[in-house]
Amino acid sequence: MMELNNPIVLMRTTNSMNVAQELDHLITQQLANAKRIVIVSHIRPDGDAVGSALAFGNALREAGKQVECVLQDGVAERYQYLPGAKEVASEVSLDYDYLIVVDSADSHRVGTVLDDLPKPDLVIDHHKTHIDFGKIDYVEAETEATALLLTEKLPHWGLEVSKNTATCLMVGLLADTLGFRTNNTTPRSLRTAADLMEKGVDLVQVYHQTLSMRSLSEIRYWGQGLIKLELNDGVLSSTLTLDDRIIAGYPENDDADLINTLTVVPEALISVLFIEQENDGVKVSWRSVKGLDVSEIAARFGGGGHASAAGADIAGGLEEIKKLVLAETHHYVNTKGISLKRNDGV
Repeated sequence: MMELNNPIVLMRTTNSMNVAQELDHLITQQLANAKRIVIVSHIRPDGDAVGSALAFGNALREAGKQVECVLQDGVAERYQYLPGAKEVASEVSLDYDYLIVVDSADSHRVGTVLDDLPKPDLVIDHHKTHIDFGKIDYVEAETEATALLLTEKLPHWGLEVSKNTATCLMVGLLADTLGFRTNNTTPRSLRTAADLMEKGVDLVQVYHQTLSMRSLSEIRYWGQGLIKLELNDGVLSSTLTLDDRIIAGYPENDDADLINTLTVVPEALISVLFIEQENDGVKVSWRSVKGLDVSEIAARFGGGGHASAAGADIAGGLEEIKKLVLAETHHYVNTKGISLKRNDGV
């Protein structure tokens, strides 16, 4: 049996089936022995964070466990219909014996909910920039979604994928592939979606709730960002300020997925969105065409993510950060020597 003196990281590129099987056996035993489990995901949770946390939590509850799902920034209105969404806590209150983190590349991404708590027992993630911070870090870099990883692994860990669990997993899969439009989409993810449909998931409803439906305040918030769009040498950028949020009546502290909409502009090699945060900080999101790795840019600012989708939280004023980030982004494009003719794909 594996020793836990050091973190364990399993990448999909491992050549050892024995390692994978032994790790699955270890996780299965740990989950079976745990009674009170806390599941945490990252701040400003997207569909994969929400779907993965709720799916894992639902599967564990159906196995007789006491579970608390914790999201520091809560669950957006569009996901409130999901099983367990209304019971999500903003801080850890359960006297737990097992702690799980999903869809987080590093401990800072989780926010403050893990402050003063022991190291997580299990971390499940799919980001290429993942930094180990659990007793077990189960990482499949560049897998399309944490929800995809969980769909495959939950049965291996002795847990059932019921219709409710499958619905949450479908949300995560659709959200992180933008409805199977990202350039890392594989036949694997499409087959997984079919498997989830066979569990009874209403794909049309989940697709609408996850990707199509927009509140009036979201549309107004988008409007504030769209009128400020700038395109320079293949880099498309805009800003969303705290005042924009107030004007639109938008209650969250994210971009309402505006960054993903910017990927439809054919002249843009890289799209960058600056979202002003309270307490003198800015959330920066990048999206790129195939062949450009924006996680490299995000890493220079303490962030991370995937080749075509990355982000960073940067302390400082909006205008100063915008100047620094755009200079670095333009330098990256120029260094790569990519022509300004956009490649096919998101």
